[in-house]
Amino acid sequence: MSIDWAALGQVFGISLAVTVAMVGVFTLGIVGTSRKAAPEQGRTAAVPGGTVGASPLARTGAYACFAVCAAVVVYGIYLIVA
Repeated sequence: MSIDWAALGQVFGISLAVTVAMVGVFTLGIVGTSRKAAPEQGRTAAVPGGTVGASPLARTGAYACFAVCAAVVVYGIYLIVA
């Protein structure tokens, strides 16, 4: 039995890079949907509870990040099953 170390290294490197990228994309999604602290002074009125919801653009970007993560998971399952 022989181990192809070059192929094993490629699989490890690509798996590590994709894992780190997906964690980053998922984190962007979480940040995009999180609530922000309301400013204490400024032009906006005080908000009860002290938080402001995410902007529509940030929420749309967050949903796009979650869609990318879901697509990568589905593609990985496809590769395993096929």
